[in-house]
Amino acid sequence: MSIDFRVEEHVARVTIDRPERMNAIDEHHQQELRRVWESIEADRSVRAVVLTGAGDRAFCAGDDVHSDEGKTGVDYWLEARPQGFGYLTLRTTLDVPVLARVNGYALGGGLELVIGCDLAVASDQAQLGFVEPRIGRLPLDGGIVSLARQLPAKWAMEILLTGRRFTAVEAQALGLVNEVVPHEELDAAVDRWLENLLACGPLALRAIKQIVRRTPHMTAADARMTNLPALIEVLGSEDGEEGVRAFREKRPPVWKGK
Repeated sequence: MSIDFRVEEHVARVTIDRPERMNAIDEHHQQELRRVWESIEADRSVRAVVLTGAGDRAFCAGDDVHSDEGKTGVDYWLEARPQGFGYLTLRTTLDVPVLARVNGYALGGGLELVIGCDLAVASDQAQLGFVEPRIGRLPLDGGIVSLARQLPAKWAMEILLTGRRFTAVEAQALGLVNEVVPHEELDAAVDRWLENLLACGPLALRAIKQIVRRTPHMTAADARMTNLPALIEVLGSEDGEEGVRAFREKRPPVWKGK
């Protein structure tokens, strides 16, 4: 199995384990990732997700162009995955925070995965980019449309129209990653981000992510009043009462996720 998936202490860790292919993935591994996200969605004990690639060289080099699996050209576009590359880039039903641990190259679909995550911490050795135009292809699995919505127009078009690779430091300046650290400090940085995520009420984080991910087409006033399931759940939850009680008692809250 080339997608390693495990859950420990409320954290799901998902690793693309194909270092011999720079963690590029074919259709078989796309389907493995789809099943992983569905499993996480069904497991309410999961409070955060870390997505990364095996080894020190690559996070994910995108679509495995050496594979004979899957469709290409117009057929690929007509039967594109509605939830984007790795069934993540355009996914709106994964309500827990997802953190990208960008340990190396994040190219093509790999960058689409980074864009699909809520947060990203990158090694200073990482390089990112939509390289598809340089081989006459397009980042069709959510890359074009998502990038254009996340970045100012000129920055997005620079990335999309040049096909060049850029450094993790440049990615941070653009707003595509939250933090860049020396490669040997990457795991410590990820743990620090997880500590901050797990300190928050899990129901509150689910509600926040639902509001952000499911209302971009609405006005701010309409989005605020949208009756989303996670929002209603958190407003009447035990965790909501526990958080206030813990604050008053000057102690860390004990979250139950209910």
